[in-house]
Amino acid sequence: MGFSDDVRAAFRRGETAAVVRMSEVEIDRARAAGDPAGEVEARYSLARVAIRGGDLAGGEARAREALAVAVAAGDRSLEERPRHVLAAVARMSGDLARARELYRESIALNEALGQPEVVNSETHNLAFCELGLGNLDAARALFAASREKVFRNGWADFVPYVCVAGAALASAHGDHARAARMIAVTDAAFAALGQVPDPDDAADLAAVRAAAVEALGPAGYAQEYARGQRLEPQAAFADGADSGG
Repeated sequence: MGFSDDVRAAFRRGETAAVVRMSEVEIDRARAAGDPAGEVEARYSLARVAIRGGDLAGGEARAREALAVAVAAGDRSLEERPRHVLAAVARMSGDLARARELYRESIALNEALGQPEVVNSETHNLAFCELGLGNLDAARALFAASREKVFRNGWADFVPYVCVAGAALASAHGDHARAARMIAVTDAAFAALGQVPDPDDAADLAAVRAAAVEALGPAGYAQEYARGQRLEPQAAFADGADSGG
């Protein structure tokens, strides 16, 4: 494994301090070696850490630094991750119309780069923008398309995010009992991978969890959550009661 694999794995495990240390060392190494790919990855990683810590402005600044390095290198593939972060910042800042535009641009870039898995990931993010804008039919269709590809292609790392989407859409439809069950499925899916959610998805999951507890009460939430703990991800979507698709 190289720096990119190592730092992304550490981030997914929630090892923020390690990500910062690794990235700072990599920036120095990459700049000395004239390696723009390494520098972009390191600055992108620092952007993600900032966002996870709630510093959206800092995350945007680090992402713009990474994008500047990528553009100067003349390699469009290096622009992909920084542009993803800028879209995520817009989404988390509440500028959903801008985020939708940026995610659409990111999807087009990744289609041109021949990266179907990333296209699918950005489609998932675009769906959350549509959900936040109140376009439930559009969100449902996008979530369903993303979910089908994840299960068909065996993209195991994305299964927890499919479950986040199921919880969020159930919540948007007012089905808080199902949302609570899907939160349990989501938590288990992340635990099975030894990972924690990305910052934007973590924020969505926290909002759904809070809404479910408020609607059901702590005891009702706990009951539905316990039911969800007995479900596997695909079974949770195949039970015929999926408000999310």
